[in-house]
Amino acid sequence: MKKNNTKSIVVIVIVVILAFAGIYTLAIQNNKPGKLDDFAKCLQKQGATFYGAFWCPHCKEQKAEFGKSAKYLPYVECSTADSNGQLPVCTNQKIESYPTWIFADGSKQTGKIELQDLADKTSCELPK
Repeated sequence: MKKNNTKSIVVIVIVVILAFAGIYTLAIQNNKPGKLDDFAKCLQKQGATFYGAFWCPHCKEQKAEFGKSAKYLPYVECSTADSNGQLPVCTNQKIESYPTWIFADGSKQTGKIELQDLADKTSCELPK
């Protein structure tokens, strides 16, 4: 009986240690800067704005390209919470499709834009 209890305790201790190690690793990874943090911040600094809707698959794809750096994108949500209308900030900009990017020179591009095209349009440097 004692051998089974000892084995059980050892297994539980190992599982607990592995769980803590996993949580610690995730916490460290979440604190590291994203690969495109500076690029996303530069887009905003250069006057680019990304208009989209939470339900838009192409907007999700565009954000996904930035990974954890997406939080720094100059993003404006256009959809009402019920997804049946558009917020005034977007109607005022005459946003008709998502995603739409508006640049400092006033030009607009619709659809998902390649990162290199965003870099070219804004003079922001993509990391190597």
